[in-house]
Amino acid sequence: MRTQVGIVGAGPAGLMLSLLLQREGISSVVLESRSRAYVEQRVRAGLLEQWARDLLIEIGAGERLQREGLVHDGIRLSCGGALHHIDFRRLVGRIVTIYDQKEVVKDLIALLLDRGGQILFEAEATALDGLGGSSSVIAFRHGGETRALACDVVAGCDGFHGISRPAIPDGVLTVYERGYPFGWLGILSESPPASDELIYAYHERGFALFSMRAPSLSRLYLQCDPDEDPARWPDARIFDELRARLGGSCALAEGRVLQKSVTPMRSVVVEPMQHGRLFLAGDSAHIQPPTGAKGMNLAFADVVFLSRALALHYRHGRTDALDAYSRTCLDRVWKAQRFSWFMTQLLHRFPDETAFDRRRQLADIAYLAGSVAASTALAENYSGLPLE
Repeated sequence: MRTQVGIVGAGPAGLMLSLLLQREGISSVVLESRSRAYVEQRVRAGLLEQWARDLLIEIGAGERLQREGLVHDGIRLSCGGALHHIDFRRLVGRIVTIYDQKEVVKDLIALLLDRGGQILFEAEATALDGLGGSSSVIAFRHGGETRALACDVVAGCDGFHGISRPAIPDGVLTVYERGYPFGWLGILSESPPASDELIYAYHERGFALFSMRAPSLSRLYLQCDPDEDPARWPDARIFDELRARLGGSCALAEGRVLQKSVTPMRSVVVEPMQHGRLFLAGDSAHIQPPTGAKGMNLAFADVVFLSRALALHYRHGRTDALDAYSRTCLDRVWKAQRFSWFMTQLLHRFPDETAFDRRRQLADIAYLAGSVAASTALAENYSGLPLE
């Protein structure tokens, strides 16, 4: 097989990249190790910044998003029994949209296939060769056979545990990583949301997040130990704890718990995000705490920059944008890491924190609630920094 861009991974980054390249007249093939059914049901959080929503609509993948996505003008901070509204629309003229990542993936797959794009499911990439030469080869297993995809460029969109990131030699790659002494217990509940917007709750018992997936479906999170056993959380305990951490700031409806799982939290950035003809995008290059809601949005930003650089290369023979890809992406990635860290340290309880730390957190929240400048900075970062 031969194509211009070989894409490893059919998550949001890989699928969006293929569609953007298709628009530029650049051929690509997407290799995905899992089945289509698995990929379309893979549970991930789904919050779209304003520009990311606009991009999906622009490329033709926004029909269901506009019909089913939950538009939010801002978020609410809960502290001490009071709710403080951070109004993004008023402060920076932007919104955010709740739309499950698996629904985004379904829409992108359907659109790409409808437009004649190539996705090979259950095609596991096993090796990347020729990354430093004039042409690269992706070896992969498909249908019980070993096959090869020759390409000019490899886009590694296969997540942190895929083969793309390890293909960059240790002497070249630097990994910046930070672990956190807590995780999130995620709950999907058959109940109406506690609010029409997300609630980020600070409480002495720990952080909580009140989100939604539909008018009768809530997505709820509780700070917990990173190795917590979800079986220790029967439904009654979950709702008692959620109610306690809301602190009386609003009412919480109970419902049947459909799913519950624990996600550890960490921050990771790898530098550089490129090596020879290999370009990393999305989780293969960076992971951030979900507190800042940046995962899918950063993945989309990476491939927007990469598609622009490839268009300049194929159309005009220019390599400057490709050479600057890592530097361009990392500028945005580190700003997103900074914001995700800010939201995480603002709202979570740390095991080694002191009374000073708790008073400082309360002062931070009071400052956000009372300062237009502070709340504007939060709104600007949360709803999405400009791509340019």
